[in-house]
Amino acid sequence: MNIYVGNLSYKVEENELRQIFEEYGEVASVNIITDKYSGRSKGFGFVEMNDEEQAKKAIEELNQKEVDGRQIVVNVARPRRTDDNRQ
Repeated sequence: MNIYVGNLSYKVEENELRQIFEEYGEVASVNIITDKYSGRSKGFGFVEMNDEEQAKKAIEELNQKEVDGRQIVVNVARPRRTDDNRQ
């Protein structure tokens, strides 16, 4: 399951985010989105967990949890919108 993680502190790194989610099960991948010019975090990312039950538990328990001084937003990632879908 692909999980969206938003409102991240710009200082949070992928290895730290992985450790947080590994408390709930095996993490397949972690990707914090960065600005392609500055390389700075955009404050959100994605965590992939193969076990759906573990992923749901992580979402339930981590949503609104404080990480590095900010309340993170955690939910199921939705497919990326294309220009055709925007209204």
